[in-house]
Amino acid sequence: MHQARSEFGFPKPLRLLTAAHYRALFSGTQLRAAHPNLLILARPNGLDHPRLGLVMAKKHVRNATDRNRIKRVARETFRLRQHQLPAVDAVVLARPGAGELDSAALHKLLDKLWRKLAKRAAAEHERAPR
Repeated sequence: MHQARSEFGFPKPLRLLTAAHYRALFSGTQLRAAHPNLLILARPNGLDHPRLGLVMAKKHVRNATDRNRIKRVARETFRLRQHQLPAVDAVVLARPGAGELDSAALHKLLDKLWRKLAKRAAAEHERAPR
């Protein structure tokens, strides 16, 4: 018996997988949601769903377990909010001090940043000429 997939999965089509995906995003960033510990950069992707990429620089988060925890929390918050986000390619970047936040604080911060990004994407969509 084959079990139906959840609507809240995180399959490969929802991920930025290649260097070209990241290069396109960094060269054409149109939206950003910032906090001193985390930054989300995004741009519309022309698809019908958002995609997520993660950049955790060792320079900013020294401990590998902290980098992995931040990535897990970022993927989890994205997975749960994927249906509320606009069709954008988004990259979560860790900034100095991100490793010192506990998981609950990361969840709260990322939820706030995803909401801010969705709000800015909606405002950008309203402003765009048709």
